[in-house]
Amino acid sequence: MLERVIHNKKVLVTGGAGFIGSNLCEELLKNENKVVCFDNFSTGKRENIIELVKNPNFILIEGDIRNYEDCQKAVKGCEIVLHQAALGSVPRSIIDPITTTDVNIGGFVKMLFAAKEEGIKRFVYAASSSTYGDHPDLPKVEEKIGNPLSPYAITKFANELYAQNFSKIFGIETIGLRYFNVFGRRQDPNGDYAAVIPKFVKHLIDHESPVINGDGTHSRDFTYIDNVIQINQLAAITNNKKALNQVFNVACGENNNLNQLLEYLKEYLTNFDGEIKYMKAIYGSERDGDVKHSLASIEKAKKILDYNPTHLFKAGLKEAIEWYWENLS
Repeated sequence: MLERVIHNKKVLVTGGAGFIGSNLCEELLKNENKVVCFDNFSTGKRENIIELVKNPNFILIEGDIRNYEDCQKAVKGCEIVLHQAALGSVPRSIIDPITTTDVNIGGFVKMLFAAKEEGIKRFVYAASSSTYGDHPDLPKVEEKIGNPLSPYAITKFANELYAQNFSKIFGIETIGLRYFNVFGRRQDPNGDYAAVIPKFVKHLIDHESPVINGDGTHSRDFTYIDNVIQINQLAAITNNKKALNQVFNVACGENNNLNQLLEYLKEYLTNFDGEIKYMKAIYGSERDGDVKHSLASIEKAKKILDYNPTHLFKAGLKEAIEWYWENLS
């Protein structure tokens, strides 16, 4: 049987106190791994790892990927790097492209070089569907990208170029995972740059009208966190040489627009609070840098990494809403 989980390794998770990173850390600890969580808590949260710090196999290194000495400390003795640390959000990158570039490119290169210097062979990193930019084709296939529409998208594409270059020059094995709108437990609903699903859920729970940017026909391939955990592990342990120094879409291969999303949220939340079904959205202006439609082909990931999403959109949404109701209401 094909091995599908990382087992008995020392694994570094950068951004390990963040939404995706903390879920990865938690899962890795279940399989007798030693887990190093590297975070500066700029967007990660201590409450995300409050239970994990009690585990003797969990090591927290508080530091910044922009500081090379911190990177060197974090990679010490590790066998695998799952690089999740980044400054997310298209709007934030438009307001502050300098910091976004400093973290997402400068920090990425420092982490990659530190891993190489430590002799780490496998470096799996979070890439982004924003890399597809203005390319019109749907579904998105890995080999066809357009012009990036935001500084954030440029930084994530630059990561792919650096990873490919370091692989050729230094021999480090890199695999990039182009995430498509990941959602699930521990995703922060607060702040100006909160993702749409937790933001809408919090508004609905609080009986506030969610604001939809545009007319609600923007569509996304929303991807549940458990699918992301699965493919990170597959990428970290695969022996398929065709996977190395490649990028893969991480999605479900189905898309829903924001109007549909809101109706599903209202339907599922009404099970907890009957008033929510009467809530209406407020429609605002479209955001700069937003891609209109996003839909992934996951055939490459299926074929080469044996990726098989365990949660399609609605199943993941039901689980996520149960978590949010428990933690936000």
